[in-house]
Amino acid sequence: MDSLSQLTLGAAVTVAVMGKRVPLWQSALVGAIAGTLPDLDVFIDHGDAIRNMTLHRTESHALILLTLVAPLLAWLVAGVTHSRPYWRGWCLAIWLALITHPLLDLTTVYGTQLGLPFTDFPYAIGSMYIIDPLYTLPLLVALVVTLWRHNLRWNQLGLLVSTLYLAWSMVIQGIATRHIEQDLVHQSVMPQQVLVTPTAFNTLVWRTVILTPERYGEAYWSLMSPERPLEIRWYPRHPELFDAFRGQWHAERVAWFSHGFYAMQQQGDDTLISDLRMGEAPNYTFTFNLGSPTAPAMAPERGASVRPSLAQAWHKLRERL
Repeated sequence: MDSLSQLTLGAAVTVAVMGKRVPLWQSALVGAIAGTLPDLDVFIDHGDAIRNMTLHRTESHALILLTLVAPLLAWLVAGVTHSRPYWRGWCLAIWLALITHPLLDLTTVYGTQLGLPFTDFPYAIGSMYIIDPLYTLPLLVALVVTLWRHNLRWNQLGLLVSTLYLAWSMVIQGIATRHIEQDLVHQSVMPQQVLVTPTAFNTLVWRTVILTPERYGEAYWSLMSPERPLEIRWYPRHPELFDAFRGQWHAERVAWFSHGFYAMQQQGDDTLISDLRMGEAPNYTFTFNLGSPTAPAMAPERGASVRPSLAQAWHKLRERL
């Protein structure tokens, strides 16, 4: 999720745990910092764009490693804030601020390797868009009112509403998936894999990627018109281009990280690979230049993606609703 959501969630859970044992602003500040810490790994340059993408949300998001770090951070915070008697409370508060970060990231489609060091599998539920005001705003408003009025019930309400919204996103994702799969059967489409994930800033319109060996389809399903047949637009995947890079680390890494949701395209002498989970055709958030089979890029660069204007995005959302 975005930094504002993580910062606010970290502050809210810390305030909820510490209550009025320490000043509310103090616990909110500590929680905001702890909730932001895991994402500082974005400042690490691993050498190329594909490594930077697939090594984000790794050790800094691992539940066990964050659990081991929490008592140390709590000891430091208790010392700085002169609140040693509340060290155990700080332990729980900071631990929750830390681990709720990767758990919230888990709801997005990007991939979070929270099982390290035992597994590097990039877990992803994909029920939430990376930015969703309906999740963040209630949490933020409730936290601000809590700090203003010194009434912890507002913070509890914000946490309850935001958590229920996360649960709603998973329920509606399941409903959308069932409708989409039934529609594919009616259209005699037999996909290898199907991905269902929300469109920008909402959980009402859902994007689906339908994968076959030779091509992939993209369609949209709306809760406001659930029985409308899917209008699938098909695009080539060019698996023959991937065959030329088989065994090459960068290509294999994107294929693994995307759970198979990738497509290839030729651009002059260069071959591009796109992660189909984020963005929409023809502009994907993560597209990389692999070079050519005879001269593969040693440090693949990320291609520029064209983002629609707010007016275009709003028009598309109204259409799809």
